[in-house]
Amino acid sequence: MKKRIILLGSVVIGVILLWSAAWLVFAGMIKQNIEAMALADGVLTPRATCETLNVGGFPFRFDADCVNARVVSGDVVVDVPGIRASALVYSPTFIRASALGPLQLTDNFTGTRNSVAWAGLEASLRLDNWRITRGSISGTDMVWSDTLFGDAVIAESPLVELHLFDIPEQHDAERHVSALAAYARAQNASWPGLTLTDTNAEIQLELSGLPDDVRYWGDPMLLPALQQAGGKLNIVSIHATDGDSTLDASGELGLDPQAMLDGQIAITSTGVAERIGPMIEEPFRTLVLGTPGADGVYSNQLTFKAGAIFSGLVPIASVPPLY
Repeated sequence: MKKRIILLGSVVIGVILLWSAAWLVFAGMIKQNIEAMALADGVLTPRATCETLNVGGFPFRFDADCVNARVVSGDVVVDVPGIRASALVYSPTFIRASALGPLQLTDNFTGTRNSVAWAGLEASLRLDNWRITRGSISGTDMVWSDTLFGDAVIAESPLVELHLFDIPEQHDAERHVSALAAYARAQNASWPGLTLTDTNAEIQLELSGLPDDVRYWGDPMLLPALQQAGGKLNIVSIHATDGDSTLDASGELGLDPQAMLDGQIAITSTGVAERIGPMIEEPFRTLVLGTPGADGVYSNQLTFKAGAIFSGLVPIASVPPLY
């Protein structure tokens, strides 16, 4: 009996030691992969660094804590006081993250300096064989400010959220392409510069022709591959309200063989033309929003073709190739 107890104890201790060793190995790999992002050039590929990086959560989680994170992409520098990403050992494809604010954004080319503060900022991502099944970002009490001279509020909202959903019926395993639906909203937002108060906005989009493996999303040939796969951006609905003003838009955009935008967007609005009158001069305002009907509703259709944007038959702007 005593030998059996000793044997059982030895097995338990052995399992614990093996599990601890395996956890340390995987924690080290996670840390190395995060630290490898500091080796990027910061131009073609964003460079990310942490002043302090720790991986904890033993024995059943992996918690990566990045203190004073910095991301550099060209002339743009983003500083975040702290980022934490967590995953359970038995569910590594479901990642949850949070961040401490405020975020500081500096553009060394234009000299602008902005900050984004929040009460809470959380994100989650669930993968299935490297394909996104769902992703979410939610921020509460968001405040975007210009901090170059003082602290001037640009816009704020008590709730901003973005959700991504896989569209299973559009997944083509043979061609390795998938599609995502996106839903975003801002609640009771205000933007003093545009005289917007208590604005509610919702956006629903669908993007097809994406690689079904997120590891290829950083490929410089992503847009050509999307065009060859017949990918489309379906603007299901854009709806915004602010008092007596409303704005709605829908349409579809794709890429032609010359990498030019191709498609149409329909816009209807009430009260928007009067609101933006001091900011956008005629005839451009009418060329974008159209003219009012008998019911006072403005409507127009913008066409993207051959590197230009048309309002009816009138070209109003040019758009360069996207690649």
